[in-house]
Amino acid sequence: MNVADNSSGRFFSPDYATAQSRFRHNAANAGGRIETLPLNISELDKPLGIDIAWFGPVNPRRALVHSSGLHGVEGYAGSAVQLQLLENGIALPDETAAVFVHILNPYGMIWSRRVNENNVDLNRNFLGPKEFSVPAPDTYRKLNLFLNPETPPSPEFFALRIAALIWRYGLPALKQAVHGGQYEYPKGLFFGGKQLEQGPKEYLRFLTATLSNTERVISIDVHTGLGKYGEDTLLGAPEENESLHRMFGERVESLDPAKRIGSQVRGLMDTAIAQSLPRSRTTAVIQEFGTYGPVKVFRALRAENRWHHYGNGSRDHVSKQDLKKVFCPSDESWRRAVLRRGKALFQQALEVIQQ
Repeated sequence: MNVADNSSGRFFSPDYATAQSRFRHNAANAGGRIETLPLNISELDKPLGIDIAWFGPVNPRRALVHSSGLHGVEGYAGSAVQLQLLENGIALPDETAAVFVHILNPYGMIWSRRVNENNVDLNRNFLGPKEFSVPAPDTYRKLNLFLNPETPPSPEFFALRIAALIWRYGLPALKQAVHGGQYEYPKGLFFGGKQLEQGPKEYLRFLTATLSNTERVISIDVHTGLGKYGEDTLLGAPEENESLHRMFGERVESLDPAKRIGSQVRGLMDTAIAQSLPRSRTTAVIQEFGTYGPVKVFRALRAENRWHHYGNGSRDHVSKQDLKKVFCPSDESWRRAVLRRGKALFQQALEVIQQ
């Protein structure tokens, strides 16, 4: 398929219900085996779950896992990439499976939230039981009243206040303190939770049950927000940086706050996947599509969080609309870039997994 000849609207869905319907339809047409991991939560008058489409052998030697929507409202891009890949069917090498995991956080996508129903940032949540009792970073604690005002969104001198904080702390240190995650303030931004949430728990259980004997696993998890507008950056653990560079080239960047967009984060899904599959050689990479600058993204996150906790939380509020726009621009050129690079990385991973 030539993406330039097709409207991105065929793949970028207007809402979760449409994305789910399209995913199930495209996966079935492509010959995938579909199952749903049930979640103990209901929205849209029906129970929610994580939809998975499996292609290839049941007990594969190699498996390429492609996931979307861990951060809810960011899921539109990953869903679109998956819908595009499924449209014309999946051609796989021998002994290789492709596993498409559609919207790991359906609640967040429905409610235009980056977090789940418990305000948990799921990509800070993949930890053991004893790892959640960690105080927030000192800088986060000092800035808590600014980061998480206990009032609905309101006019304020936001630009001046954030500029003063960047001048005082420096952007890399401020980004690390805020974006790295915290486990102290349940209504705060980047809250990693107090226990492993049901979505992560069910997903890891699925991977263990289906891929525990697989020799080689590559995981691609799609996100949006960080980086240069319309371009993708591949993020991985610092210790994996050299090997990821060999596999995927110069787009790879370490999760290091001193670098361009990364931050050191606890509780990443990528780390948990490797730990859940100890007999497999695993490679996990985050494909992050850039949208707007970090200040604009943070402002939108902060406003939506205030509305959810201290307004009435309705889905039609401007803060919800703004958050969706920040993580999924309506610009056709941005969306086509996502489709183009999403498809290219998937194909590149299929080549790498055979090496």
